[in-house]
Amino acid sequence: MPDPISWTLVWPYYLVALVFGYLLGSIPFGLVLTRLAGKGDIREIGSGNIGTTNVLRTGNKWLAAATLLGDMMKGCFAVLIAAEWGPETAVIAGFGAFLGHLFPVWLKFRGGKGVATFLGILLAFHWVTALVFAMIWIGTAAITRFSSLSALIASLAVPFVLVVFDEWKLAELFVVLTIILWLKHAENIRRLIAGTESKIGRS
Repeated sequence: MPDPISWTLVWPYYLVALVFGYLLGSIPFGLVLTRLAGKGDIREIGSGNIGTTNVLRTGNKWLAAATLLGDMMKGCFAVLIAAEWGPETAVIAGFGAFLGHLFPVWLKFRGGKGVATFLGILLAFHWVTALVFAMIWIGTAAITRFSSLSALIASLAVPFVLVVFDEWKLAELFVVLTIILWLKHAENIRRLIAGTESKIGRS
């Protein structure tokens, strides 16, 4: 159990880190960018999701790339900025950013699936594992053409890769993030099993 005196001193920093991460993560880049580009409301296109894969369904690859970068960087920056106050605040801010992307208050808590933000958080903590994630995603996508399956497999590998690098505490964080990411992909998993999941490049 944490020392009561030290806990009294640090909990405000943890709370600020969580709120800061959440607010940064809740910026809906997919929605904002598609509207600025004159593509309308991304929530009325394809799956209705605000993430990169659905933005790609607008037919604008540059817009999808910008969404991917924005969603990654908000997770990455949340961690890097909060790390100035210690590793614990970095972890909390990263977790907050992930929750912010999934459940943004501005969109009635209906956000994205979290893949890009997951990768951005990972990039800030351990770039080598982030590279492994990207390679697994690209390889799986090239073979199957399923964005969701690629994300599920890549995210599942992350905690194991972190353990290989002896990053046990970080692995614990990404076990939690991976579980949440899989839960957010429940519909995709059902469609994959049923054989009705959309492939990359198709609506």
